Amino acid sequence: MQVTRYHGALVALHWLLALMLLGMLGYGSLGLSHIPNSSPEKVDALRGHMIGGGLILALMLLRLVLRVRTAHPPPAATGKPTLDRLAPVVHWALYGLVFLMAGSGIATSVLAGLPAIVFGGVGNLPANFDALPPRFVHGVVANLLMLGIAGHVAAALYHQLVSRDSLFARMGFGRR
Repeated sequence: MQVTRYHGALVALHWLLALMLLGMLGYGSLGLSHIPNSSPEKVDALRGHMIGGGLILALMLLRLVLRVRTAHPPPAATGKPTLDRLAPVVHWALYGLVFLMAGSGIATSVLAGLPAIVFGGVGNLPANFDALPPRFVHGVVANLLMLGIAGHVAAALYHQLVSRDSLFARMGFGRR
């Protein structure tokens, strides 16, 4: 039997992760990056960022497992073969970028000794994270992820407003 909507757990995870990712990307680029490492507020900010990033990683892993194990609707067609072939590549790229963000964040925190500093209160923050190669990757991937999310939203709006193919219903709650 062909389903017309994604599994309810996937839908819930999609929208929850969308909010969390936007929040963390905004917090990282607009808030966290502007707090000097010498500020006492930085440790609390990093703690929240690390916990949020870890939660996103766990939820993304759960989402990936559910995505692979559950039935899903057939691919949405745009009528443009190139775009139709590009859509799954972009979706999987978004997964990859989120996992790269988490991996580069974990690598940065390990190299900087953040678990002991942030969660154990032992040690001091480095003067600057920019000397750490994974931190550079984290910043580049953040920008790529923001672009990918913007493209994803634009494509969804195209489907909904131009194609009028009710694509949003597939990622909504209701009977499958």
